[in-house]
Amino acid sequence: MPSQPPKSSMQVHRVNTISTTTNSHKQITSSSSSCTNIPLPETIASQHRHSVGPNQCCSAVIQTIYAPVSTVWSVVRRFDNPQAYKHFVKSCHVIVGHGEVGTLREVHVVSGLPAATSTERLEILDDEHHVLSFSVVGGDHRLENYRSVTTLHPTANGSGTIVVESYVVDIPSGNTKEETCVFVDTIVRCNLQSLAQMVENSAKRNNVRKS
Repeated sequence: MPSQPPKSSMQVHRVNTISTTTNSHKQITSSSSSCTNIPLPETIASQHRHSVGPNQCCSAVIQTIYAPVSTVWSVVRRFDNPQAYKHFVKSCHVIVGHGEVGTLREVHVVSGLPAATSTERLEILDDEHHVLSFSVVGGDHRLENYRSVTTLHPTANGSGTIVVESYVVDIPSGNTKEETCVFVDTIVRCNLQSLAQMVENSAKRNNVRKS
């Protein structure tokens, strides 16, 4: 997790990637495209097929977490508390709803990003299949028509969790698809790395208490 947010101005700037856990940045123009190439069960893979317009980009970030799906999901599903692991979020207030689909939250972003606030709508909350999706519907930022889908599924041995977060977003004026995807991928990757660290550290503390 970087100590400072990626450098930026009112435009999205190119940001160096920090790891290879993300797919190549996709310049997708088809009507419905998958944003990840890793093999996933169809029920999960279908969630990461986005309708991508000619002035949009789509990408996905993958993170393995060494904790059970149920533990990771208990953090991810809290639409009202993204700041628990998203360090670029300064505060969050639910303005409509009580955590059900259709709930609106207003997120205040830390300084240094090309944004101040973001109004976001909960689109999917599936506790059975561990799917959460939200879209950005307002706020003071440059990432228009942003929609994110996060899914969780167990690792092969069942003891860990693979988190897949994909998104589609408009390309801001004056920026390329690659620049936009690199910037957003960096934010998403930082969030997922923070989530992994938080959950794994909590699991270690719990194991120590039990021993």
